[in-house]
Amino acid sequence: MPKTLLADMKSHMEKTLGVLKNEFQKIRTGRATTGILDNVKIDYYGNPSSISQVATLAIPEPRTITITPWEAKMIGPIEKAILNANIGLTPGNDGKAIRLTLPPLTEERRKEIVKELKKKAEDDKVALRNIRRDAMDKLKKLEKDKAVTEDDLKKYEKEVQDVTKGFEAKIDEAVAHKEKEVMEV
Repeated sequence: MPKTLLADMKSHMEKTLGVLKNEFQKIRTGRATTGILDNVKIDYYGNPSSISQVATLAIPEPRTITITPWEAKMIGPIEKAILNANIGLTPGNDGKAIRLTLPPLTEERRKEIVKELKKKAEDDKVALRNIRRDAMDKLKKLEKDKAVTEDDLKKYEKEVQDVTKGFEAKIDEAVAHKEKEVMEV
């Protein structure tokens, strides 16, 4: 029983870490990344679709994203969707493809982004601690119900704490990596 509880806890923590990394991909740095466009949806024959489902995305230069629609008539709806998404980029097209040029970030804006990164990371650490607390409560209930011994409880509590620290370290690592990427000029 405690093993499934620990596996369940690890699964929840991995999901939390995955969400954080996914959010980090969407944060604009000085470099172009197609992750910026992940939440931009366009109307494709009545279905909301992501841009990657109707066009080819490429990064020909560090600060440029090109979007080549598979159908030429999709250029207008894609441009409209990008403008409506409020991601801070203005599309330009040459009739065949859309170009998004990322303006360089100011030092002040970089520092704001890093502050946001750290806040998101701290929120996710709080989520990890809540998951840990739930696991600890369940373990204590098992001990109270005589399903595990007091010695086993201590062993499992230590394992829960070690797993939590490991995930907190992974969050710190992700923040450090993204911070380095943001501060890079």
